[in-house]
Amino acid sequence: MGIQEASHAESDPFASCLFITPLSCSLVGKTMEVNVKPGSRAAVIYKNTRATERYYCNFGLNPAYQEQLQRAGIEISGADEAGEARIMELPEHPFFIGTLFVPQANSTKDHPHPIVVEFVRASATRLDRALVVSRTISAGEKKGQRAHGSVPSSRHAVSE
Repeated sequence: MGIQEASHAESDPFASCLFITPLSCSLVGKTMEVNVKPGSRAAVIYKNTRATERYYCNFGLNPAYQEQLQRAGIEISGADEAGEARIMELPEHPFFIGTLFVPQANSTKDHPHPIVVEFVRASATRLDRALVVSRTISAGEKKGQRAHGSVPSSRHAVSE
């Protein structure tokens, strides 16, 4: 995006480029509706275009950068009634979702938050793929060593 000096108002309130700014009113302890963009990953996760979330924050995305974020490929997929960003996602990424609320704070073993469930699912899928690739590479190494008459390394010898 080319923003060299982006800062957060909580840690540097007098910075020249405040990307994260104080909200017009604190959301700490408030429960509010989020309008979720139809067709977004967030809408798929929630199975709905509206959600109710509890907030613990005083800071949010500076609205002046919202359009620039969208041009860079970050989708604002959830907003409050005033149109301010509450959920952002990177659609091409296996799981890149940022929220102004804290999903894990409203998640229990018996009633996990849908975003937490999706994060775990996406992580497990990624791990499964990595393990398949690792096993494929390992099997290829073993075949290549046998074909060339070399002695398997101790790493492979233990598993054979």
